[in-house]
Parts: sequence; C-alpha cells; structure tokens
Amino acid sequence: MMVQSLVKLCAREVVSDHSSSPRWLSCVPRELFPELLDAAFTHCRTLAVGELVKRWPERSLNIGARKKRGHCPPNRLCIQALLLAVGRGLTDKRCCLEVLDLRGLQCENVKAEDSIIDGWSLTVSLSNVVQAGSAASRRNGEQDRKSGLDSICGRGAIIRPRDIAGCGNIYKVGLGVEEAGKREARTNHQASAEDESVNGVRRGRIEIHKSNTTVSISDQGWDEVVVHIWTDLFVNFQSWERVLDALSQPGPVRLNCRYLRVEELSASSIASLLGLLPQEDLLEIDIRYCSLGVSGLIMLLPLLAAFPQLRSLKLLYCHLDLQYNLPNQQEALQDMCNGMRSIKGLKKLFLTALRLPDHLHMLLSQHASFLRVLDLSENWLNEWFLPSLCQLFSQAKQSLCQLSLCGCNVSDDLLEVLLPSLSSFQALRGLRLALNPLSRMGVLSLARAAAGIPSLHLLLYPNPMEEYEPGLPPMPSSGQLLNWPLVKEPEERAITKILLEELLNQRGRSHDLVVTSDLLNYSPDLCEED
Repeated sequence: MMVQSLVKLCAREVVSDHSSSPRWLSCVPRELFPELLDAAFTHCRTLAVGELVKRWPERSLNIGARKKRGHCPPNRLCIQALLLAVGRGLTDKRCCLEVLDLRGLQCENVKAEDSIIDGWSLTVSLSNVVQAGSAASRRNGEQDRKSGLDSICGRGAIIRPRDIAGCGNIYKVGLGVEEAGKREARTNHQASAEDESVNGVRRGRIEIHKSNTTVSISDQGWDEVVVHIWTDLFVNFQSWERVLDALSQPGPVRLNCRYLRVEELSASSIASLLGLLPQEDLLEIDIRYCSLGVSGLIMLLPLLAAFPQLRSLKLLYCHLDLQYNLPNQQEALQDMCNGMRSIKGLKKLFLTALRLPDHLHMLLSQHASFLRVLDLSENWLNEWFLPSLCQLFSQAKQSLCQLSLCGCNVSDDLLEVLLPSLSSFQALRGLRLALNPLSRMGVLSLARAAAGIPSLHLLLYPNPMEEYEPGLPPMPSSGQLLNWPLVKEPEERAITKILLEELLNQRGRSHDLVVTSDLLNYSPDLCEED
C-alpha cells in the first residue's frame, strides 16, 4: 500500500470542508493549488474544484494527464464544476488560466450509471461554455460601444446615424484643435484608470483617437481569445449544430481539437465541421456509421488534406460499396485515389467495412510504405481480391506494426495464399484474424507463420470451426461467428490450446508471443511500440 505524503493528506483535509474555503483560499500559496485540485478531484469536492479553478494562478492546467498518471478519471460532476469555473474565471482578475488541456479525458463505452464523463457529454458541455463566453462578450462589447458613443455625444460630437453600425467610422467633432487636445488628455487618463479597475474579459473597448478634429471608434476587440481549451470532440447528429455554433462564434474561449470523432452525419455536415476546425491541431479523424457513399468520400478527402498534422484516419462502417455496373464508377474510383494521395503523412488507417478490397492497393499505394497501423476488418475477401492485398502487404512489410483482418472471410484456402505475405513482415507486433472461418489446421498454420515473425507479440486467432455448435453454414459471416454458441465440452476447446502451446514451445516463442482467441479481453498494449 502506497503511503500518502503529508502534503496530500493535508490537501484532503483542507478541501473537505467547504465552509472554510474563504479563509484558506486567500492565503494559500500558488504552489499548493495543484495538490489541492488533485485532492478535490480524488474525493469529488465539486465546490472546491470550482473555487480553485476560478482562481487558478498558472497559465495552464492539464486535466487529461490524470489518466496517464494512473489516477481514476475525474467524476462527471467535478468536470462540470471545472467548466463552470472556467467561465467564471473569465471575469475574475485573479485567474491566470490561458490553456486548459482536456485531451484524453473522456472515456468510451461509458454506461449511464457510471460517474465518469463520456466524450459526447464533454463535447456538449464545452460547446455550452464557448457559447456562454461568446454571449457574455457580445453583451459587454455592446455596453462598451454604447458608453463610448454616449461619451462622444457628451463632448459635442456630431454623429451620423447611418454610420453607427460600422466599425472604425470617422466622426466629426465640433471642437477647436486646442480644446480637443486638452479633452483628449483627460479622456486618455480616464480610460487608463478604468482599464486598471476592470475585472473581466479582455473585451473590446471603445478607443477614441483624435487627430486634429477627428475621432475614430472601433469595437472589434471584444472577440480576443482568453482561454484555449485543448480537447477531443465527439459529434453526432444530436450535437452537431451546437458544436458548429461553438466553433464558428468568436469569443474569449476557443476549442482546439486533437481527435475528432463523428457519427451518423452526412458528408456535407462533416465538411462544415472540418471547415471550422483549426487546421494545425488535428491529429486523428474518426468517421463512423455515416452513409457517405462514394460521392461523399470524394467530397471529404480533399478537405482532410488541409490538416498537415493528420496522422490517423478511421472510416468505420461508412459503406461505400462501389458498384461497377453503374456509369462513371471508374471515374469515381480515380477521384478517390487522387483524394487519398492528397493526404500526406498518414501513419494509421482504419477502413472497416468499406467494401473496397479489390482496390486497396490502388487507394493506399502512396501510404503503404509509411503505415504503422492498418485495419481492414469486415472487408469481405475472396480469391479475386488477394493479389491486390498481397501487393499492398509487400509495400508495407518494413513499416507496418499492427494489422487487423478480423471478419474478412479468410478461409483455409485464402489463408494459404496470404501466409507468404504475412510471414514477410519485419516490424509487425500485432496480428488479428478473429471471426474468420478457419479450421483447427488453419489456425495452426497461422500460428506457425506468426511464430516465424520475430517482432510479433500478439496473435488474435479465430475460434476454429470445430469449436462451434453444429448448424453453421459452410462460409458463415462474422456476425454469425460472433453470436453462434461454442461447444460446451471443455475437452474439445482445450485441444486447440494444447496444440498451440506445443507449437510455441517448439519454436521457442512461448514467453514472448501471446496467442489468444479471446476477442473481448485481450490486451492491445502488447501491440504498442517500445
């Protein structure tokens, strides 16, 4: 059991009693704020979280790093308190926060009863914070603009009503040069005093510049960014409009996205979203369950090329399904190839259920020699598609670290054709072929080839057909294999494990190569690069 430090124990006691916060908040040194905030997150002291963040003394605050340090993810209520405090800190001169890092904070597969926040809820909450800050800035800017106009009118300015709506308009002032200079000095002195006493957002102020007999007014400074929030966004059809508004509105809070995940959106909606994201920040785009079609993908690929740091592209269940009997399909295929070539620097590519296995080499030839991760799961393979796939593997054999062919209809005959290409990989660490209709002999052939890859650490093999209850069709789909019951006799299922253990012992790979058929509980960390 780890012994807590005295600082952590004291921090826990301090944040436990909110009634005492007015006393210690006024005198606690800035060096203790991180420990106090950590204690507030750990023990779910939402009021303490809000008070600390509202007065945060540093320029940056990294909440997403808590997961990397082994902490439990912050409670949902604590995150909501944090975001509310960010908005309140905009009007608190004690708050120095400029960068809030929430990257990696949200968790996937969160259940309704869980206390941690999921990606969709975090995205919606962040959008609300941005919109609230933008609305407050507009109100403050309008108040400043009106007060500036009133002060000009009080000095005898002649204002043309039709010009008031513009920015930076020139207004004639009926004052002599000497008197104007005196009033300018007094005005500047008053403005500087007001600036020092303002407790709020760096919003636009009405600046009065007199040159001889003219005054210039500009009210465009109120949308200056005060806090940058780095985060991962999860957008679907329910939250798309809200996120779009948050990204398009100027204001004191700006969202910077590292990973973008979208679900159930049309190609045009995704295009609108991509057009508002800062181009220099995005590392990964994850598009799922979107019926893009060929035309939709052709629309999006040139937009993706505008993100220079993009390293990972996921297209999951987007169902392109190119039909060769339709007119202009060859032209569409060429457009897709050109779009893929326009994207530079891809390292990870996930093309699940795109139904384009016979054109993979044509689509990915430019990226093949640089790819580290390639997922082609749920793309139905047959003997006509294998030459294109083997050609792709020959280009990627020196760089590819993870390969997934789950649910690709790989039978014993197809595996025999694939094995030479699979055996040629030089950097492969993880190989997944779950949910394929292989016999026990096919699984052993796969394991024998895997044992011959020195860099391989994980092999996820399919349950052999002999381990399923009778009744499966000769070539079952991945869905049928996933849902069909396995035989109840443990002896039948133990045969495969015994044979695999003997094979690994003979090859000297029993300690450094994990071979499993457990699709749900295997450790993907075994595939990570050192």
